[in-house]
Amino acid sequence: MSQPLHIDIPAVLKAKAPGAHIPAFVVRYLERITHVHQMNRFLAAHPDVTGYDFIRLILAEEFHCTASIHGTDNIPQDDAPMLFVSNHPLGGLDGVIEALMIGEHRRYNLRVIVNDLLMYMKPLAELFMPVNIGGGQSREYATQLRNMWDSGCDVLSFPAGACSRKQKTRRGLFAPKQIKDLEWKKSFVQQAVRYQRDVVPIYFDGRNSGWFYNLAYWRKRLGIKLNIEMLYLVDELYGASGKHFTVHVGKPIPWQTFDNTRTPAQWALWVKEQVYLIPAQNAQTNQTK
Repeated sequence: MSQPLHIDIPAVLKAKAPGAHIPAFVVRYLERITHVHQMNRFLAAHPDVTGYDFIRLILAEEFHCTASIHGTDNIPQDDAPMLFVSNHPLGGLDGVIEALMIGEHRRYNLRVIVNDLLMYMKPLAELFMPVNIGGGQSREYATQLRNMWDSGCDVLSFPAGACSRKQKTRRGLFAPKQIKDLEWKKSFVQQAVRYQRDVVPIYFDGRNSGWFYNLAYWRKRLGIKLNIEMLYLVDELYGASGKHFTVHVGKPIPWQTFDNTRTPAQWALWVKEQVYLIPAQNAQTNQTK
């Protein structure tokens, strides 16, 4: 008989902050905003479902979410391993929807680079490559990362490393704001070149609640470095229940594109800019067909 699946918030806190005393009321509050009891009921009801089957099940039965995919012709059909990169508007749901999309159109051989906290979602752990966002990476992690690239699997990466925030489109007190990723880290460009991976850009059309963005804005204005809003991402996930999302896939970018005419950081910015152009490009392509 399978071992019952269970997410234990006190155990997670102990692992992430050993020796710290967390008051009981804080634990109860975290359990509420992470919907842990609701999630544990779902896990208990489906103890033997993992991987892509788990994604299909949780999207259909727990979150009742659907998605439309535009630009599927841009997803390569050969066996050459690809590096998929995407904006990150939601911080969770976008990742599982894109993972399922890639799996269904490719080889069901994918690893998604994620925050290591997501490894507590055991049914999906086989798809994840964890990164410790809040600290340095160990030598063991470097070995695991190298093995992932060498294995020939597809990789899905969110180069911003955090979900999108509301940002001004230009300077000025009353400048309009846009939901957009933070800076894209250059490492995906370096990895694309090192492992000769063509890059498939993806744009996910979605957003979190206004409350989430306001919290992130004021946390930053007050000089609080701790990413408090991250604690509410599961709550945002449940708040997205019943929604329909649109995913746009852009044309693959050959890894040879990333030459010495720009630095890796400049190429990362260039790819990010291309991602936000994909919906308009796909719409134009559809009009000419």
